[in-house]
Amino acid sequence: MRNLNDFTQLSADIKRWGIELGFAEIGITDTDLSAAEVEHQAWIAKGFHGEMDYMAKHGVKRTRPADLVPNTIRVISARLDYLPPNVVDSEAVMQNSEKAFISRYALGRDYHKVMRNKLQKLCEKIQAEIAGYEFQYRAFTDSAPVLEVALAEKAGLGWRGKHTLLLNKNHGSWFFLGEIYTNLPLTIDMPASNHCGTCTSCITICPTQAITAPYEVDARRCISYLTIELKTAIPVEFRPLIGNRVYGCDDCQLVCPWNKFAEITKEPDFAVKNGLDNISLVECFAWSEAQFKQNMAGSAIYRIGYTQWLRNIAVGLGNAATTPEIVAALQNRINDENTMLREHISWALAQHSKLI
Repeated sequence: MRNLNDFTQLSADIKRWGIELGFAEIGITDTDLSAAEVEHQAWIAKGFHGEMDYMAKHGVKRTRPADLVPNTIRVISARLDYLPPNVVDSEAVMQNSEKAFISRYALGRDYHKVMRNKLQKLCEKIQAEIAGYEFQYRAFTDSAPVLEVALAEKAGLGWRGKHTLLLNKNHGSWFFLGEIYTNLPLTIDMPASNHCGTCTSCITICPTQAITAPYEVDARRCISYLTIELKTAIPVEFRPLIGNRVYGCDDCQLVCPWNKFAEITKEPDFAVKNGLDNISLVECFAWSEAQFKQNMAGSAIYRIGYTQWLRNIAVGLGNAATTPEIVAALQNRINDENTMLREHISWALAQHSKLI
């Protein structure tokens, strides 16, 4: 049985096992998030979380890991690349108003399932290696009140960019994060240093100016929030700015100079499904609910539901170049039973009023 006093070696082994399981990198940190807690509470106080009530309702459990999982003294932070191979050029899709732009992270299988499975396998490997030791753990993949970027930064996986996403000097930002809370006294890593410098490209490029200051995002203005988290009507003032982004927004990542170092994922589950990297708005809008469920089965997009999907596409169609095909697609659904959806379709048709 392993020498349970040698946690330095165990820490190194955990990193190696993580790589063997397909993670791009593993880091380890303690649970002191006091600095991040002040920032998080100030962000909540400004109301920048919008309708994401879960960001506030857990109180300090998000910033105090041991309050969420008792006996937690270390956090194992993992990163997993997701940029799929052979993906159609993002900017080309975004510039074609008849196409539906979908955030690159959602083109393949739902990352929650992939990441959680790998984290669980890593936990099982640790458990097998230290049999007899009371190993306590809980794995998270965007599934509980966890301040994942702050933890990953402390664990040395990168720094929090001005767009608030984690950036890695050698790997950009096209990756997911996951965590394991544990009672093991593992050796911690040095925090990453910030390399954003004077660059403000992400702030300038944001279509809705959601990055209100360096390292601060007003979610209520963010296209990812508006198309994914917001369950009610999208505010009219933001609709023209959304363009053809029907699920998420990658502008701040596409313009980031560090992403020239981004690596293509080695995870087969993140390969593009159903041509979602280059699909037309009209085609998506024509799907029945059964087709939506079939095409999006196993995808993160499935989580927003059919009506919200149509709502987003209606906005995209409203922003598209005016053609008889687009107007006809909108008119075919103008009598939908959902009040919110009808309102968005009416708005979209009004943008093409010359052809009606």
